[in-house]
This record gives sequence, structure tokens and C-alpha cells, in this order.
Amino acid sequence: MTNGDREAVDEAYADLGATTQEAMEIAETSMDIVREFVPDETLADRFRQKAVHSMGDIEFQHLLRFTGTDEDGEPDADAPIRAGAEAVLRESTIVTDITMSKAGVTGRGHNCEKRKAIGNGAELAKKTGMTRTAASVLELDKQGVYDDTIAVIGNAPTAAFALADCIEGGTRPAVIVATPVGFVKAVESRERIREVAAACGVPAITNVGRRGGSGLAAALTNELIHVASDVRDGDLDLEVDQ
Repeated sequence: MTNGDREAVDEAYADLGATTQEAMEIAETSMDIVREFVPDETLADRFRQKAVHSMGDIEFQHLLRFTGTDEDGEPDADAPIRAGAEAVLRESTIVTDITMSKAGVTGRGHNCEKRKAIGNGAELAKKTGMTRTAASVLELDKQGVYDDTIAVIGNAPTAAFALADCIEGGTRPAVIVATPVGFVKAVESRERIREVAAACGVPAITNVGRRGGSGLAAALTNELIHVASDVRDGDLDLEVDQ
């Protein structure tokens, strides 16, 4: 591997934590294997690849769902990706549900503020008995935080339900990445996000099934950042071909 090749690989796979030559070669080989099984034709395919790599499961490419429409109002899997990349480019805040999701989002390649919801709304949670994550989302929404944000939910189904209620109340995130995991209400919470997102015109990336988690949410958010970086570098155009 030449110095130029090494620098290119380092830049392309910085999100994987690869910095040494051996680590970069492993990362590159891993993504090459993923591309043998996942198409590489659309923006949505990039996210399917990222999900497969993150979950270590080739079949996970079929579990992602993209909620959004093109300029004609037709379903468009790339729409939430364009919306998310544009939000990164205008330096919208990235708001995660918990600390783990926030920690997984790269600090490189963007100037977006990163913040977490958890830790807000303690009084509301104590008063009502709702989960801390749900109360935190409601508290931040009361402060107007979620408008035009990249809203990321990787762990808590109740946070997803709370965010959906906020959207029905008029809140408009730039894009939602919601992959809460678990056996209790996780599936239903993502269904709720998709329904509300479609009804209110909020782009969203979610998944079906019980699996998911903060790692997946962070990986998908990082890919939004990488798409934005490609646009900034002139390697990608987000304009829709008519």
C-alpha cells in the first residue's frame, strides 16, 4: 500500500476507527465483502451496506426502511438521506436519545453540535412515572430543540413514542434516525415513527424487527455525515435527476 493509498483508505474508513495500516486493510476488506452481497447503486444502498457492516448480518439490508418523498410526492428511499446530509451541511444539531448513541457519532467531518436528550426532564419523569428518556425528549422539545435537528434514537422505544407525539404537535426535525432495540414496544415505536413521519412529511430512516440499537443508529448517522462530506468535496450531487 502506497502512502497515497494509505491516506485515501484512512480518510474513507475513519469512522471505523482504523488508523494503522493493518486496521485500514481489514476495514477495506470488510467493506469489499459487504459490497459482494449488497447493491452499490443508490444512496439507500450505501446505508444498507452500513447497516450490514454494523450488524454483521447480510440479511439486515432488507430490514431498513426509508420514509420520504421526491419533489412529486412519490416515495423515494434516498429522500431522508438527502435531507440528513443537507442538515449536516447547514450544521444542524445532532440530538441522540442516550449517551451511547452520542458517543458513537463521529466528531470528524462536520461542525454539528452533538447533544443527548437523557439527563433532561428529571422532574417530569419523577412526577409522571414515565421513562427518563421519554421525559427528556419532551423537555427538549418544550425548549424547541428538536426543530431542524438530526434526531437520533438508538435505544429507547419510549423516546421514539415521545418524539412521534412531538411531531404530531408541530415539531419538525430535519431527519429522524430511529433504531430502538428490544422486545417491549421497540417494533411498535418504529412503526409509530414511520406513520407520523409519513403523515407529517418528516424524512426518517428506521428498521423493522426487534434488532437495532445505539451502534446501528450511530453508524447510520455517521453515513449521513459521510454523504455530506462527499457533497462538500464535490464527489456527490444531491440534486434529483428529473
